[in-house]
Amino acid sequence: MPPGIAKTVYRPVAGAGRGEGDGAGGGVGDGVLGEAAPPAGGSGVTCRGKAPPMTDNGLVLEMTSEEFEELVGEALDRIPADLTRLMDNVAVFVEDEPDPKDPDLLGLYEGTPLTERGEWYAGVLPDRITIYRGPTLRMCDSRAEVVAETEVTVVHEIAHHFGIDDERLHALGYG
Repeated sequence: MPPGIAKTVYRPVAGAGRGEGDGAGGGVGDGVLGEAAPPAGGSGVTCRGKAPPMTDNGLVLEMTSEEFEELVGEALDRIPADLTRLMDNVAVFVEDEPDPKDPDLLGLYEGTPLTERGEWYAGVLPDRITIYRGPTLRMCDSRAEVVAETEVTVVHEIAHHFGIDDERLHALGYG
């Protein structure tokens, strides 16, 4: 991976992170891999559309966390090198489920898009791209669909890092 991109796998720890009120989780050095605070300086939070409402047929595609993380890694590897060289100060996370208030969320970008960074942008925590396994598996009927949806979601969230909004992404077929 280029120097400006960190591929990190984050696993929620009971009692840490979202759902406990303030959105802050365990910190570095406390023995718990928790959630990093939102990136400083930016308030941009954008997300990959929602999984369409589905009726519960009792069947959910099964895929281990490790398999899904590998799919996310493969999707990142397919991003053209010319684009990844331009990415800066961003970390990619894989989580099982989004915030319970938004259970169908497929991906989330939290940070300051490259197009909004100025001279003030220094010494801030990395932007976060989070890809959610659960909603993706619930909306897809086959492994091939999971692969395709994961790739679209990764591209969608990276596009937000470049400052591309949802309206443009929908027009380009990455909505």
